[in-house]
Amino acid sequence: MATRFLGRYARLIARVSSQTRAARPSPSAAKMVELQRTQYCALVSTRSFCEGRLMAKDDAFPSVPTRTQLDEMVEKATAPEEILRAWEQHGGNANQAASTLLAWTKLMQRTQSKFHQNTSSGMDPRLRDIMDTITDHTPTVWNSTLVSVLRALWVIGVPNNDPVLGSIQTEVMWRIRRLNYKQVAFLAEWGTGRKGQQDVAIVNAALKQLELRWTEISDAKTVSALISKGQYMSPTLMDRLEDKALELAESFSAEGICKVCVSLATMGRRSVPLLRALSYHLLQRPSSEFTTSLILHMGFAYGKLSFHQSQVFQRMASELMPRVSELTSSDVTRFAKSLGFLKWLHIPLFEAFAEHYVAHSKKYSILQLCNLLMTFARLGFQPSKGEKFFDKVHPVMEDSLSGLEPFLKTDVAWSLCVLQQARPHYLTPLMQQEHIAKLSEGSPARVENYRLKLLHLAATLHLEHPESSEPAATSSIMNALPATASTSSLSPLQSSLREALHTFVGGRKEMHRTGVSTVYGWTIEGEVVIDCDIKPIELSKMKAPHLLSGGGQQTLPEGSRRIAFLTWEFPNFGSKSKDLLGRFSMMKRHLQLAGFITVDVPYYEWLELKTDHQKLAYLKDKMWKAVAEDMAK
Repeated sequence: MATRFLGRYARLIARVSSQTRAARPSPSAAKMVELQRTQYCALVSTRSFCEGRLMAKDDAFPSVPTRTQLDEMVEKATAPEEILRAWEQHGGNANQAASTLLAWTKLMQRTQSKFHQNTSSGMDPRLRDIMDTITDHTPTVWNSTLVSVLRALWVIGVPNNDPVLGSIQTEVMWRIRRLNYKQVAFLAEWGTGRKGQQDVAIVNAALKQLELRWTEISDAKTVSALISKGQYMSPTLMDRLEDKALELAESFSAEGICKVCVSLATMGRRSVPLLRALSYHLLQRPSSEFTTSLILHMGFAYGKLSFHQSQVFQRMASELMPRVSELTSSDVTRFAKSLGFLKWLHIPLFEAFAEHYVAHSKKYSILQLCNLLMTFARLGFQPSKGEKFFDKVHPVMEDSLSGLEPFLKTDVAWSLCVLQQARPHYLTPLMQQEHIAKLSEGSPARVENYRLKLLHLAATLHLEHPESSEPAATSSIMNALPATASTSSLSPLQSSLREALHTFVGGRKEMHRTGVSTVYGWTIEGEVVIDCDIKPIELSKMKAPHLLSGGGQQTLPEGSRRIAFLTWEFPNFGSKSKDLLGRFSMMKRHLQLAGFITVDVPYYEWLELKTDHQKLAYLKDKMWKAVAEDMAK
């Protein structure tokens, strides 16, 4: 209503002025009318720009501000001092002062100069004059410029009690509902993490506006910038931003996709539909956008979220292969570790990683080498030029293994056992009571994990290096780190296998064992003893060195064999592979060295069997083949 009233008033003044011009008024009257028109035009234009409203045809639309000498000097300035000198010579209005302040701040950042001290006495008087000009006419500063000025004051480090900052903050709070979504997003992005009371209020108001107006967002850059600040946002707003990112997925650049994925990984938000869409559009990007930095960051994001996308992994590996020689030791271990978490083995790439270590071993820190070894062990990867690789590894282990933190030392020694590179003097110190006691700290799950690893180390000494083993090592580990009761339920594969074994032995419990916990730290799903005719015999009274109790008193009959049935679930294999991970390959090796004939029962074969008769026939066939292979040896 006020705007319409002022519009009518302006038209009335225009008519009056035309009449007075026709009547040849006195100079003083004409000057008064022209002054009233000028004041009104400035008022209407200022109000329209501040409210973000398009002016009507009948409104007096102000002319575009003419370029002044100040504007030209600020544009041509190459040093902050030149900008201050230009302001000192020419001065300007509030919008020009704001533009000058922004240009000065950018040049200060570009030249990496130090900003003035935060006290008024330590600030250049010319800079203070610029700020005072903005403060005196804050309502006339345009919205976009006002938001940028607030950021500039934050960058400069103006204290929270400074009147200039307070004036700008108050004006922003008054206008925040009239800002467009990009300006509100800038406030949310730039202000998150600030501690000032008024700054926090502005950020909270901006986030509230975004939560109400999220449907207005129409560009991917704003979405990626907001998601990167997701730790400060409400779950509701994050859900809506993810929906908006899914809607705009096609318009994201490769860098934007990377930024969103890394942000989601940092927050632990595993939005599968969004990750799938971004992965698909990432594959459509040209090779020029697959920078080394992007590949490393995407590897981190996928590994952190445990999100498997084999096509993207293959593309990243093929793009990275020609650049391996240019990578740093940190880059190699970082990306290898990410692929290790994903259980995805790309043999040519890992061969290149091994060769990179051989060529640049002196540039690897001990922690980087440990990470590389643990990744190789997790995936069960043996370099084709293993002799050269481990010739570089062992001298470092000789010098540094004993000085590692107890948990890391155990992990590295265990990894060397998986890779069949553990030397007895690496393992013997880990069997001492002093080291075992240090591994008793932490959660029950962690203690149980390291208890099993110590048993695996003792098994390696006993089975692979019998001349160096200590008979009391296993009992000392079990006494120091007693086993925790398992609360996990049986999987369908485990339960159905046990039923099939029960049928195979004719329902007699003394003819087989299930869920056998061995002294080697491995659990056998099913155990039977067969005679020379491949028929099960009673095993409850026979000696069982793999049990802590030792079993019965009778020795195995001549020609009899111990059979261990091992179930392999989906997580026991590498991604998109039928090769066991390193841990389970070592399990098979240990059990075979302990005198067992192992029978593998992988999930992908067992699930195809529909009837009990098929399952029983499958077990007999697998067992006969395993026995035949053992006899052929």
